[in-house]
Amino acid sequence: MQRMTAPKFPRRYSSVTTGFNFHQIWARNPWVVAWWSAAFPGFGHLLLGYYTKGFVLIAWEFFINTKVNLNEAMVYSFVGRFEAADDVLEPRWLLLYIPIYCYSIWDSYSKTIELNKHYLLAQSEPEPIKLFAMNGFTITLLDKRSPRRALIWSMLFPGLGHLYLQRLPSGAFIAVSCIAISYYAHLVEAVVLIIRGSLEQARTIIDPEWFSFFPSMYCFAAYSAYVMAVEMNEMYEREQCQYFRTKVQPPDYQLL
Repeated sequence: MQRMTAPKFPRRYSSVTTGFNFHQIWARNPWVVAWWSAAFPGFGHLLLGYYTKGFVLIAWEFFINTKVNLNEAMVYSFVGRFEAADDVLEPRWLLLYIPIYCYSIWDSYSKTIELNKHYLLAQSEPEPIKLFAMNGFTITLLDKRSPRRALIWSMLFPGLGHLYLQRLPSGAFIAVSCIAISYYAHLVEAVVLIIRGSLEQARTIIDPEWFSFFPSMYCFAAYSAYVMAVEMNEMYEREQCQYFRTKVQPPDYQLL
């Protein structure tokens, strides 16, 4: 009888290093991911690394939200103008908004549970961690990054923290989204007017419907960049342990 041989490569990975992105999974709280999806559909999927689905859901949120006039209705509700909020809502588009919104929350929650199981199984295998990747356009290097610097760059402008962490797809998408939000909300003009002391003029020029997108995007960029930096450092330390165990440490050494 022919004996079965073990596979040459592990079945599961928890990180992938490419020329444009450092991609990894780690154990997450499903409720936190679901909360981010509730705050803005697509954020939970970006946090998990499902970039394509996350980008599609975020683009859909921009489109359908402006069609429903949801943010405008929320602004009216916050100031107690409930009749005005009811008048601006578009029921034909609202019925399309609700199913996708609920799906985004449910899907991100369930996928978090699945990835947590995958991550735990991957830790039990001799998973190789790729330290370096390079192509004709860029270089990606797994090394230690400061979570505080990632947070500060994200607070200066959303997306910069992700670029600092070599997350090009998410960083570029968040940065472009914030530029579009700032343009349609007239945010930069309002900030200039506030600096000049023209508070009333700044209030009238800003578009509340588009401006309502900005706080969610801003907070998510800061949170995700900080968390990714912490997990990236842990992955770097794990790679160092693997290297020293296989290349430096004597085979007969007993690790306490």
